[in-house]
Amino acid sequence: MALRGNLRDFNITQLLNLINLACKTGTLVVDGPGETAKVAFREGKLAYAEIGNEDGSLASVLHRAKRLSLGQYKSIRQSASHISDKELGLLLINAGYLSQEDILTNLQQHFTDIVQRLFTWVEGFFHFENDQLPPNDRISVRLDLENLIIEGSRQLREWEQLQDEIPSLDMALKFTDRPGTNMRNINLSVEEWRVVSYINPRNTIRQIASATKKNDLEMRRIVYGLLQAGLVEVTRQQGAPPPTPSARVFPTENKREQKSLINRLINRIRSL
Repeated sequence: MALRGNLRDFNITQLLNLINLACKTGTLVVDGPGETAKVAFREGKLAYAEIGNEDGSLASVLHRAKRLSLGQYKSIRQSASHISDKELGLLLINAGYLSQEDILTNLQQHFTDIVQRLFTWVEGFFHFENDQLPPNDRISVRLDLENLIIEGSRQLREWEQLQDEIPSLDMALKFTDRPGTNMRNINLSVEEWRVVSYINPRNTIRQIASATKKNDLEMRRIVYGLLQAGLVEVTRQQGAPPPTPSARVFPTENKREQKSLINRLINRIRSL
């Protein structure tokens, strides 16, 4: 059975479930909004993932995880850029900087983070390349999909709720008029304060997300919290034309039919 289609018909959680049940080996290629992700599997286990033009090299992953200092990262980029991730991993292990478990754990988290970002992709196309494995110079892992599928289901429910609460990121935010409220006395996280610093009727929520390097789900979470606390309210961007209604991604009348189709496919795979 060819695994190819539209994310409107099969979301990422359902695709992972199919790959897990069928113990597939190969690479799932997802062409999403503005970038492409590739997720490789061995016998239904997550092996590798990359997205867009992001640097997924071992040195970059370890630096972002704060396992390599900026100086160590720059030194590797300058003097060891010609060696593969597998060779770099062995050098780090033999030099006593990191253990094999350290390297695999950080790569697992990096690959998991990429897959979790795909859970909110509702527009795009996918296809599965049978038996296509990760690049030979990259280190692969072997991670069960069950926990990812459970987390994906949770995120999908949360995503649907947040879309209902904040249907468009092309609207702006403004602070509510609450006399006596001092923002300095509000206990916000560092990331929430970064978002607050951009709140202005001239900035859309999408522009704030881009400026703070947040994906749609992360941005909606923060905005939802600020709305629930009564600190901000949604408004039209200054100078923008009236918004036009957008079509729902999953038409309500088709949901039962979609669920029936997916259940039939899952039952078919289980019978193989």
